[in-house]
Amino acid sequence: MPLLRDEDLSAAFDHAASTYDLLVGAHPGYHSQLRRSARRLGVRSLPHGGRLLDLGCGTGASTAALLAAGAHGCGITAVDASAGMLARAASKRWPAHVSFVHAAADRLDQAGAGGPFDAVFAAYLFRNVTDTDGALAAVLAAMAPGGRIAVHEYTLSGRAVHRAAWTAVCRGVVMPLGRMTGDAALYAHLWRSVVGFDTAPRFADRMRRAGFLDVRTLPLAGWQGGITHTFVARAPRREERAA
Repeated sequence: MPLLRDEDLSAAFDHAASTYDLLVGAHPGYHSQLRRSARRLGVRSLPHGGRLLDLGCGTGASTAALLAAGAHGCGITAVDASAGMLARAASKRWPAHVSFVHAAADRLDQAGAGGPFDAVFAAYLFRNVTDTDGALAAVLAAMAPGGRIAVHEYTLSGRAVHRAAWTAVCRGVVMPLGRMTGDAALYAHLWRSVVGFDTAPRFADRMRRAGFLDVRTLPLAGWQGGITHTFVARAPRREERAA
């Protein structure tokens, strides 16, 4: 079965929105690892009144992680391409400085969510877009000079043991739960999208080719070690763009 793409993937997320929080809540370390990546973005040091983009916010877990990490003095624009997931997120209680926008990663301007953003948090996003390089370019274009980005993503280390661990978790837990909720295609996609995506070193190189600077790959703990990573980087400053 091929990967789900674009409208088909958005529709699958729409259908899964009502049970998504229950499934990720059963995922050991899901929320704590999101919070760790959000802290690595350094949101506490963002300027008061600055702008923060939460790209691929889903049902709001990444938005909550940003708030837990200290993103209280800046406006948070949370964006997702799935209307169902976004509606689920927006139905929760949020501070007044959090807003939700229905948009794809490469169509932020058209949806009224254009930059410049002082920081970007993107969780579980880039392996799900058809044009990863195009999405990275669009995100970079929406960032303020010198702005920071943290990408939290399933990116295997390249070692066979981590690929085997991911496959075991998906086939033993994730995919059976997906069949129970009627979302078998989505959770089969989850497994395939990770094994077919960049390894962590390749994704870091992809970010560098897109124009991000000071790219670093940071590991996560627990069973996700070697499976999920945080990538932190920054946009070029004005003088670096002119060089």
